[in-house]
Amino acid sequence: MDLRALGLYLHVPFCIGKCRYCDFLSFPAPAWAQEAYWAALLRELELRGGEYAAYEVVSVFIGGGTPSLAPGEWIAELMERIRERFRLADGAEVTIEGNPGTADGEKFAAYRAAGVNRLSIGLQSALDEELRLLGRAHTFRQFEEAYRAAREAGFRNVNVDLMSALPGQSRAAYQKTLRAVLDLEPLPEHISAYSLIVEEGTPFGELLRKGELSLPDEDTDRQMYADTARELQKKGFRRYEVSNYARAGYECRHNCGCWQRREYAGFGLGAASLVRNVRFSNTRDLAAYLEMFGKGREGGAKARRGIRGAQGGSGEAAKGFRGAQGGSGEAEKGIHGAERDLGETEESFREAVQELTQAEQMEEFMFLGLRLTEGVSSRQFRETFHVELPDIYGRVLERSRKEGLLRLDSVEARTAGETADLRIRLTDRGVDLSNYVLARFLL
Repeated sequence: MDLRALGLYLHVPFCIGKCRYCDFLSFPAPAWAQEAYWAALLRELELRGGEYAAYEVVSVFIGGGTPSLAPGEWIAELMERIRERFRLADGAEVTIEGNPGTADGEKFAAYRAAGVNRLSIGLQSALDEELRLLGRAHTFRQFEEAYRAAREAGFRNVNVDLMSALPGQSRAAYQKTLRAVLDLEPLPEHISAYSLIVEEGTPFGELLRKGELSLPDEDTDRQMYADTARELQKKGFRRYEVSNYARAGYECRHNCGCWQRREYAGFGLGAASLVRNVRFSNTRDLAAYLEMFGKGREGGAKARRGIRGAQGGSGEAAKGFRGAQGGSGEAEKGIHGAERDLGETEESFREAVQELTQAEQMEEFMFLGLRLTEGVSSRQFRETFHVELPDIYGRVLERSRKEGLLRLDSVEARTAGETADLRIRLTDRGVDLSNYVLARFLL
């Protein structure tokens, strides 16, 4: 039987505290809530794993939040459940995200023993004053300790996250962060370097709305981006996606699969899936998720007010969860009570279900694929949609080429029966204006 390739995403929403720029689904939570959630996540994998019997899992990504808050035995149990319920490919990439200060050598060693083979560490900045501004719960020294512990635990595939265009950040300050990361021994295998995007609903978003947030201008932002590409290239990194750089052979397979529209299945709170051209997400309501995949409705309902308070933001989190814990014995008893049947309320935990039209699939093919430096292939477009790419996007391609935003390279056929290929890529100027360029491919 030919198995379809599948990526798994497991969401762990818990963190020590919300960063000031973060709009991800994450929040602090007490131990009992984290334990209840972990049991529910394992239960979801058990109940839904049978949906993917025709698939082989080629990548696993455990993201958050801060998954490195989880004890080693929890990750071991998670990986065991994945192996039980899915076909995990030999050599599958298995990534876990971690933040400095939340894991030590013992925990990293446990993750490695469980089968995790790639680690992504959130640094963002090497300057402690910038880390405090961002609301990060660690120092650069703690990052160095975590990085060293990960290497000693046997990790040979490590990503480091960086962020530029921070409030008040100068180009010289960002270069200090670049130098600090490129002085690490051994070098990371992968670096993700993003410009800060201020989102509505975050503390930074509120400050920006009030005119109280000073951000670098557009020219400085672009200079920082150019500094990243130049300095990383000197050290043997290749930019393979708009914001991602890797040494040879260490491109993130899971993320590449998403950019290439490989199917993926999300598990856990708010996790998104793309399966057979249908997009859907799990509920973002923690109480509803615990009711669905935990072992009882009554306790989950009693905890609902506290959980929702926690999800409202870090300031309310402790207060909200203390409210839930006021009856924690009853809440935990209910959460771990009688088992429930998935089929009863499947619709209640799935949100934003969307069956993609062919036009929407074409749009995604283009604006996801063009993020990669290898670009998109007209041959693959034809094989996927049974129509010629220039027939759909000819005017957009020609206009963008003339404006210096796209490169259109002809690739000769390799065999007699194969047609020529057109490889379409963003130019350097196109990368600078990528959001503007990619929007042109909306039909």
